[in-house]
Amino acid sequence: MRIGLDYRPAAGYGNSGIGRQALALEAALRAHPEVQLQLFGVAPEDHPLRRRVHCPRWGSPLQGVHRLPSRLRFEGGFLPGALREAGIDIHICNFNMGLPIGAKPPGMRYVLQLHDLFQLTHTNHHGSRLKAKVYRTSDKLSIGHSIKVADRIWTPSQYTADEVVKLFPEAKGKVRVLPNLVSGFVGEPADITDLNLPPRYWLAVGTREPRKNIPWLVSAWHAARQRSEHVPELVLVGAREHLPQPLQQLPGLHFLSDLTDAQLHAVYQQAERLWQPSFAEGFGLPVIEALSVGTSVAVASGSALDEITPPDSPRFSPTDSYALTELMLTLATQGPQAPEQMKAWATRYADDAYRQRFNELLEELR
Repeated sequence: MRIGLDYRPAAGYGNSGIGRQALALEAALRAHPEVQLQLFGVAPEDHPLRRRVHCPRWGSPLQGVHRLPSRLRFEGGFLPGALREAGIDIHICNFNMGLPIGAKPPGMRYVLQLHDLFQLTHTNHHGSRLKAKVYRTSDKLSIGHSIKVADRIWTPSQYTADEVVKLFPEAKGKVRVLPNLVSGFVGEPADITDLNLPPRYWLAVGTREPRKNIPWLVSAWHAARQRSEHVPELVLVGAREHLPQPLQQLPGLHFLSDLTDAQLHAVYQQAERLWQPSFAEGFGLPVIEALSVGTSVAVASGSALDEITPPDSPRFSPTDSYALTELMLTLATQGPQAPEQMKAWATRYADDAYRQRFNELLEELR
């Protein structure tokens, strides 16, 4: 099988969740004995990436995937012809949109990896109302086009699969679940003494997007701290300025950013518990990262977090502040769950499980 992979997310955003999943697809495809892989993407002129990725003649920034004119030029002006010339049998795109514009060559199949639909269903930060409206309209058209032309749609969770069918009923027969790959951390955790973290702390990761619900979590945590000295301090991996001003200076609240993988490894490992309060998640990478090092978790119910979290881990409503505060007071005096059980659960999303499911889905496309 000659398979094409849209490499724009991996090349431009390799450390992002979607970028890492593009790299996971590349590794799985290279490991398959019957696959000949061709990468397609963009790069500046004379960039070394051009030695191994099929790019258009014109130069383009690596991180230009969200620039609509550049996308249209690549997806409509370059990609259809490039795929035909390379004799591609299956083309995969993994950033919610981006499949070629124009007539599909006979016999060629398209796969869309769709991580979530929050671009359409939730408010996102775009700087201005006008820009938000433009992005929302273009995203709706782009995602709708890719869903229409895709032969298969791979989602990281049943929650996202159900959301796709809810918004695009015509896609029902094309949707399959491919859970994200979470390989875990490589190497030893770093010495993080210089981060000056408290000896006992809870952890939350991600502050920017409203759906992450972090200000609400911080408020409930602060209420619990006022009622009990046993409630640990809270460490947020994210920018201080993404919280409302009144919450930024709360005593016992710490902020971390620009961590290396080894530092993040240590921060997860030393945390007493990870809290994930999102009211919408297509997967929930921090949960599996925490579990992979044996750290207990507590998650909001009602999204993909329900699927990926061990059944005996605490859950809470993402809107009931009083109930969350009470849960925090309870867990503050309880020990964490058995680390080995947490690690065992995380293997469901490790390399072997991912490759097995990926190969099953690829076989379906023969």
